Amino acid sequence: MADLKHLEVWYVTGSQRLYGDEPLKKVAEHSREIVIGLAQEKIPVNIVFKPVLTSADAITDLCLDANSAKNCIGLIGWMHTFSPARMWIAGLKALMKPFAHLHTQYNRSLPWSTIDMDFMNLNQSAHADREFGFIGARMQLNRKVIVGFWQDGNVISEISAWTRAAAAWHDAQRLKIARFGDNMRDVAVTEGDKVEAQIRLGYTVQGYGVGDLVACVRNVTDAEIDKLVAEYEQSYVVAQPLRAGGDKRQSLRNAAAIELGLRAFLESGGFKAFTDTFEDLHGLAQLPGIAVQRLMADGYGFGAEGDWKTAALVRAMKVMSIGLQGGTSFMEDYTYDFGQTHKVLGAHMLEVCPSIAEGKPSLEIHPLSIGGRADPVRAVFTAGSGPAVNVSLVDLGNRFRMILNEIDVVPPDQPLPRLPVARAVWIPRPNLEVAVAAWIHAGGAHHTSFSQSLTAEHLQNFAEIAGIEFLRIGKDTRLAEFKNELNWNKAYYLLRNGN
Repeated sequence: MADLKHLEVWYVTGSQRLYGDEPLKKVAEHSREIVIGLAQEKIPVNIVFKPVLTSADAITDLCLDANSAKNCIGLIGWMHTFSPARMWIAGLKALMKPFAHLHTQYNRSLPWSTIDMDFMNLNQSAHADREFGFIGARMQLNRKVIVGFWQDGNVISEISAWTRAAAAWHDAQRLKIARFGDNMRDVAVTEGDKVEAQIRLGYTVQGYGVGDLVACVRNVTDAEIDKLVAEYEQSYVVAQPLRAGGDKRQSLRNAAAIELGLRAFLESGGFKAFTDTFEDLHGLAQLPGIAVQRLMADGYGFGAEGDWKTAALVRAMKVMSIGLQGGTSFMEDYTYDFGQTHKVLGAHMLEVCPSIAEGKPSLEIHPLSIGGRADPVRAVFTAGSGPAVNVSLVDLGNRFRMILNEIDVVPPDQPLPRLPVARAVWIPRPNLEVAVAAWIHAGGAHHTSFSQSLTAEHLQNFAEIAGIEFLRIGKDTRLAEFKNELNWNKAYYLLRNGN
């Protein structure tokens, strides 16, 4: 995936004319210096300086400009001097982009021996930002509040995490998801209200018969297949039956044709996420395996069995994680190890992204007992160790809920020579019993988006921008308190939504 530097966050400073021209020049100088400083930090998007705002009309015009600017993904607001908050009402009412409130000041330390009233009048963030904070609270606006000195590492980290979430939100407003076939029959959690999802989250879900995909696969040429198969042989450890002269060589070519056809379909339609289902494969030689895995590695979102909510979530997390170490993948909690340390073995039939692989994946072919098609080709590997998050997005009817479990990926206790799928083994925080009980109480799905590059902070920022419920299960989770949180949230959304 490309980097995020083509996207912009506008740095907006508030003041007023009360102090005269010279202080306003200083305010602009200080703001510009902060923007230049932030540009030198590890912030994935461009921070763009905007002229100091001193009137309601200027504020409103800037907010409207931000709405129409295609590459602007949000605003960072800071009140250097006092900016009466009533000036901000019209602009904030009109603003449709996310915004963060940076509560900082230009100077790190007070000049104790020289401080005078001129200094005090110029550097008023301590109370000016409280005025700005009030209007945000009064208007019940979703916003990120970041507090601290602008050069400190924790402040830079919070700004960076928020901009990643804003970038994912920006992507979601234009996201198109292709759904080949329908939902897996009789499954509940992968269903949902597509209209409400478009209203709340921005993305669109468009259904297609698998025949539309088959037509693209049939248009693939032998030369294109030859080229992709050669790429497979460079990228993976190819199992003997799939190599030239092997008895399953044609299966590899069929898998390559599916990838090429699927990629062509998605590119021509502008889709960045998709779903399929093993219950609707008419005309395909095999259930897409390596094709899905490689498309995910290129940044596409995916959900199995028609799970469009997880496809959208995987895509959002792919965007958030651009440039970070570690991978992000579609995942499923598959089975448990109740040995000495209780663990989860996560996997899926075929579709786990190679971005989480430790080492070079092997390209293999094995029987699949469902789908009624030929044995599918897939990349097989084990995820590397380290902290990760496992995230679910569910539709509760009156709201969307995001559930996140912080986990620790560990090596398998023993080799898995007969498990023919990609996998990850992890220990949920605080432990399996509490984490899984909390997940079940919250209605978390069996399909998830798994990431070793993102943290709870990234996903919470995204949920807050989207205005959806967020639940974190981590090392400090206590089940009784978590159940109370569910009840409090239920009451809150009942009052907020009226249902």
